[in-house]
Amino acid sequence: MTIVSLASTLRPVTRSILWLDRGHRLHPLSERVREKDTAFDRAALGCIDAFRRATSEPLLVARAPISRAVAKLDDGVRALDDDALREAAGQISREAVTEGLSARLRARSFALVREATRRERGIAHHPVQLLAADAMLDGRVVEMATGEGKTITTMLAAAGAALAGIPVHVMTVNDYLAHRDAEELQPIYARLGLSVGFTKHDLSTAERRAAYACDIVYATSQTIVFDYLRDRLALGGRRSPARLRLALTTGAVEQPVQRGLHFALVDEIDSVLIDEAQTPLIISGGTPGEVDATNEEAALRLARGLEQGRHFLVERQLRRVTLTPAGEARLAEEVRDFSGYWRAKRAREELAVQALSALHLYRRDHDYIVLDGKVQIVDASTGRVLPDRQWQQGLHQLIEIKEGCEVSGRRVVTAQITYQEFFRRYLRLAGATGTGAEVAREIRSVYGVPMLRVPTHRPPRRIHRGVHLAPSQTEKWRAVARSVAKLSGQGRPILVGTKSVAASERLSAELDAAGIPHRVLNARQDAEEAAIVAEAGERGRVTVATNMAGRGTDIKLERAVEALGGLHVILTEFHESSRVDRQLYGRAARQGDRGSCEAVISLDDDLMREHVSGLARLAGRFDLWRVRGLSSLVATMLRLLAQAKCGRRASRSRRATLLAAARLDHALAFGKRAE
Repeated sequence: MTIVSLASTLRPVTRSILWLDRGHRLHPLSERVREKDTAFDRAALGCIDAFRRATSEPLLVARAPISRAVAKLDDGVRALDDDALREAAGQISREAVTEGLSARLRARSFALVREATRRERGIAHHPVQLLAADAMLDGRVVEMATGEGKTITTMLAAAGAALAGIPVHVMTVNDYLAHRDAEELQPIYARLGLSVGFTKHDLSTAERRAAYACDIVYATSQTIVFDYLRDRLALGGRRSPARLRLALTTGAVEQPVQRGLHFALVDEIDSVLIDEAQTPLIISGGTPGEVDATNEEAALRLARGLEQGRHFLVERQLRRVTLTPAGEARLAEEVRDFSGYWRAKRAREELAVQALSALHLYRRDHDYIVLDGKVQIVDASTGRVLPDRQWQQGLHQLIEIKEGCEVSGRRVVTAQITYQEFFRRYLRLAGATGTGAEVAREIRSVYGVPMLRVPTHRPPRRIHRGVHLAPSQTEKWRAVARSVAKLSGQGRPILVGTKSVAASERLSAELDAAGIPHRVLNARQDAEEAAIVAEAGERGRVTVATNMAGRGTDIKLERAVEALGGLHVILTEFHESSRVDRQLYGRAARQGDRGSCEAVISLDDDLMREHVSGLARLAGRFDLWRVRGLSSLVATMLRLLAQAKCGRRASRSRRATLLAAARLDHALAFGKRAE
């Protein structure tokens, strides 16, 4: 992959970025200033969104000219040789300085990118992809059905912006996909004279700076956020363009790694902006082992002596533990001979609550795994390990003690920001997703980014075989094994999705007992991900995976598999968000291929037990799971009720986080920003 020299980091951002605002002059760390959000704004945006949904088809018709304009340029672009194609691409940047990225220049840039793709890959963007890329350049979220080519559509928008001189950040869900996309698409970008970089957390500062100096950089959202925070720490209070340029000129500060927050294109954008909105991205310092764990060990010992229901309450839905008055009294009695830290009522109760959370809320092989003697946090939405991440306020150390691991030192937070705060700072934000309809209003309200749903290029051919309801976990895994045995015997590849590492390993044991060969992909096997995914579409292949095989995973099918019915996907547990379920189903029948899916769940799955437990028990008592036809209806009803409840709670929580951040910024209005 081509990485430009470090000298290019000093080049100024071309004025063609002023397609965002021709009257605004940018500096190397440009970002958007957040505007105040009021109740009136939210109500008005709700009405606007309702109108947009009602007029979505006319909007699509109105945007159709981009496809016709590109088609008109097609013959002329095809006649260009490679050098002339690159020269034509360079001309766009020069014209965009005064014209901005106008409709005329967009059509030309799309035609050039389309031709470069045709020459390199033998395929050309179809009208729906042109429509989607045009919407992204307008700063929209585009909902495209899974398998409709979001990666190559995002590439079209990224190249269009980069040809106009706009630095582009393309974010994917993990390092594997970011590196794959940057490497596979680099030859296309090179035909247009564009440089592309890839960066991740373990690269050196010089390597990261070189990547960001490229026209387009691929990375995960976490990587880009942490680089942003590190730049902010290095710059201190230098915020204004004048002070920043003076500091850079005099050498008072080192050249920032990034060139500003100009244009972000986020793949699976709903996952980042909604599912991970409240996740704090934290830079911290501290030396492992520097903290005495005596207090944490004592807290765990005391917590094990408390009785649930009498001394403390566990609210799994809210991920919260609270001490009862009896628990507070018992704790005070137990520590009456302790000194120092334990004499303070609030301090001891906070530590006791953290210890109870470590024991009763955080589960091994669900929320974390123990790998090489260390506690590694698992991202619930992706199923991946979050490297070098710690829970705060002593929780991580308490879990390490619970699992018998070496206790790491507490870290001192030096900078932090949430995704909600960070993405609102981009001058322009856009992206693509296959599952955005449910959260379109919230994305519009919080981030100011409207959503456009585009039609499919080919009619979908996925067959949904319904929901099989089992009375217990044991019966569920047996039913899954039977379904796998039947379909794999027909030669069809099968992907079985599980919610946790523990569930994937339990199913693996069931398949082993049945003599069914299979591969497992979870947080323990993330190094083998590329090889496992590459083989998942082979005839008769069985793959058991956590959410790692959900978003962004494209399973290539063998030619013979299409005739057998394509890939079959089995969902073994509903998630709190229906969007995650739809993403897993979307691994089947991609790009017009054949495929099928089904759900096999039980009445004692986490979602049922924690959110609709009364109705689930009622369904079990009357053996409704035995009634053919009715069982699927009951399961769907329980899912809808539980997911609606989870969705409302999560939305309220995200709103509360946003309001808290706004209050903090208001309190610091005459000082520096919160991070």
